Amino acid sequence: MAESLAEFFLAQFRQRPKERAYGQRLGYRMEWFTYGQVREMALGFCGELHAHGIGKGDRVVLWGGNSARWVAAFFGCAICGAIVVPMDDGASSDFAQRVSKQVEAKLWVCSRKHATETLANAGKVSVVVLEEIKAPACSISSEQALSRRMRQGRGNLDLPVAFPDVAIGRNDTLQIVFTSGTTAEPKGVVLTHGNVLANIEPLEREMRRYLKYERWVHPVRFLNLLPLSHVFGQFLGMFLPPILGGTVILQEEMKPSEIMSTIRRERVSVLVSMPKVLQSLKQKIERDLSDEGRLEDFQRRFRESDGKHFLHRWWIFRAIRRQFGWKFWAFISGGASLDHETEEFWDRLGYAAIQGYGLTETTSLITVNHPFKLGKGSIGKVLPGRNLKLAEDGEILVRGAGVATGYWEGDGLHRVVDEEGWYHTGDVGELDAAGNVYFKGRKKDVIVTPAGLNIYPEDLEAALRTQPEVKDCVVVGIDRGGNAEPCAVLILRDHADAKGVVERANQKLADFQRMHMWLPWPQPDFPRTHTQKPKRNLIAEFAAKQFRGGADVAQQSPVRQLIEQITGRRGLMPTNESGDADLDSDLNRDLGLSSLDRVELISALEDRYHVDLGETSFGAARTVGDLERMLSEPGGARVEYHYPDWVLKWPATWLRWLAQYLLMRPAVFLLGWPRIEGRENLRGVSGPLLVICNHIGDVDPGFVQTALPARIRNRLAIATGGEALEKLRSPAADRSWFGKIYDRTQWVLGVSLLNLFPLPREAGFRQSFAYAGHASDLGYSVLVFPEGRHTTDGKMNPFRPGIGLLANNLGIPVLPMRIHGLFELKEAGKKFAAPGKIRVRIGKPIVFPADSDPAQVARDLQNAVGSL
Repeated sequence: MAESLAEFFLAQFRQRPKERAYGQRLGYRMEWFTYGQVREMALGFCGELHAHGIGKGDRVVLWGGNSARWVAAFFGCAICGAIVVPMDDGASSDFAQRVSKQVEAKLWVCSRKHATETLANAGKVSVVVLEEIKAPACSISSEQALSRRMRQGRGNLDLPVAFPDVAIGRNDTLQIVFTSGTTAEPKGVVLTHGNVLANIEPLEREMRRYLKYERWVHPVRFLNLLPLSHVFGQFLGMFLPPILGGTVILQEEMKPSEIMSTIRRERVSVLVSMPKVLQSLKQKIERDLSDEGRLEDFQRRFRESDGKHFLHRWWIFRAIRRQFGWKFWAFISGGASLDHETEEFWDRLGYAAIQGYGLTETTSLITVNHPFKLGKGSIGKVLPGRNLKLAEDGEILVRGAGVATGYWEGDGLHRVVDEEGWYHTGDVGELDAAGNVYFKGRKKDVIVTPAGLNIYPEDLEAALRTQPEVKDCVVVGIDRGGNAEPCAVLILRDHADAKGVVERANQKLADFQRMHMWLPWPQPDFPRTHTQKPKRNLIAEFAAKQFRGGADVAQQSPVRQLIEQITGRRGLMPTNESGDADLDSDLNRDLGLSSLDRVELISALEDRYHVDLGETSFGAARTVGDLERMLSEPGGARVEYHYPDWVLKWPATWLRWLAQYLLMRPAVFLLGWPRIEGRENLRGVSGPLLVICNHIGDVDPGFVQTALPARIRNRLAIATGGEALEKLRSPAADRSWFGKIYDRTQWVLGVSLLNLFPLPREAGFRQSFAYAGHASDLGYSVLVFPEGRHTTDGKMNPFRPGIGLLANNLGIPVLPMRIHGLFELKEAGKKFAAPGKIRVRIGKPIVFPADSDPAQVARDLQNAVGSL
């Protein structure tokens, strides 16, 4: 049994040094880290701490997004006895500074985006950039490093030679997690090594019972969307997966289509997220079915599947399961209670929806659902090693080794438990005879009616969510003479009648629970915390002002907020006579949004509201009001582009190799044997590369492939007009039967023998860029024609700004090329050219620094091609 989290980490990560531990997005590509690499980075970070004079008990602020380096920094601090102060990536700089001052931090470890501001305000405190954490120059292993033992004699830990021995036990502080204090003085929860281990150990014992079955699905892959700065995110992203030898994929993108794409592409087994994400995925599936005219049929089959065997339901809904991939089987939801309707939806489709309950003060987990023995609607049973009871008013009280040491406040450490050792959670719950716990809501949110009866908002929200018109809802109490009445604040679909929705929901409730007050929320989504919980205090304030007859709570347009964030310009949106944002403001003329700004804006809106707006519709949006309506009613006409993964694998790769040498190369030499110049620039270059070239005609890819050496030519993915390619893949309904067969045959031959993939000219190219990143991960170079269309006068058209975005996010060298002589042949109406008449020039590969300006990159690339 480990005596510290450091010992647990080193033992677990040493067992499988070459297996993948973490994957994360790096632009459009995936970056992978093995268990051995993370372990070495953590041990190497110990040396960094030593160089900054950080020792046992010193506080280190860790501020950045989820990444393998964040994990390494956390465990590096644990090994050295330093106390981690994790900060949410979205926390304000002011809050982070106040926390740092309160804990008297001696070191900041922060991401590059936070580093500049931190350096300016940190004073004498040292700063380490998270992205610069690397493994030591010489690999740390039992042969190369001095093997040492912890002073308590707990085993061989292979610590770096330069770092001194430290005695770390269960009672030593591991981290201080600040969960509140954005407006008041920050208050942090002090967690020890023992607190964390007390929660790991019962779960580890239960998980080891199933390890004999795990080898059949190894590795179990977790897609973790929870922030590692939160304790629940740490358990599912850092502490539990190594026990299974699992792989954790870290992703910030929470757009439903992107989540589904990652699950399918990376063969994810388990999604770890908040309830809001499960709700958004459910809404996407229903929206897609509605767009295809299949929603009613799905709902009928959904009703008929009730009570049927798991395998039968698996077969009934196989089309939906195919979208997630066959290895995916479970959701783990935390951070808030999952509503019964969403839980039942996923259960009916054959997925396990596992809930856990806990707070930061209890080191996350108090109860958890067993993945194979789910208690429907419950938040699970109490974990071994802790006690749970209900107070007279239903409040959940917890006692055990997982309960925090205390609160770290400005005037010292304060206890979190009462005299008998019970922690009062502030949550109200129920217990059934089988020991399942049911969450009823926050004690402070309980609505006490004038009759003295308690109403739990969760019950009312569950009734509202059964109504199909309800997109989301929050029930708050409106003050009535010292008591309160429930008020439903609603986000509705399709401008539904709120009164009718509430009346139908009331029929499912007892008389004293019924709602007689309701309001529509004026924005597409509620304000939310970083863990996607609605900010009930702001919603209650809005409702109270409405019923007092006051003015609306000021609600700045979400589009305006994001436009100002993207452009870096404040106050740019025109206003009307009343001073409100003018929703008729033109996105291009009035707001000055460039095409690149529009790409970033749609990404930000989709990420913020967890929806797929449909890029064709977005391309048609002209005003701020258009975008607001799209957020309120996502969907509509959308063009779906297809990116088949099979073309990048055997046997398509063999067929393509044969076609290349038996058909395409002979055809190019017959058309006009090209003279190739600049091949010396590719000596020692093997790829992957982003290849760019001027665009003259449809035969351009053949000449580019011919010019490239075989090691690059044979693994080349080619971007082509997405609209034209999709018409072949999905012919129009009025196309004849023979015409459809002909079109689809052309599509199959194009994507398999030429490795074509769609790059839409007008909208939809972000998914194309993501596919280019996936191809690069598999070792393919990517050919793109940045002009987007053929030249009509022999001169190069301006490069589209998206090429700068693509080059930045792929992070691979860019190879400029240019074709000469082909336009003159085309203008003369000739089909064949004399040998050497057509020339293909190859430039030197260009590497751009990380975070380069995409617009400047596009200009530099145009100059590079133009100079050839």
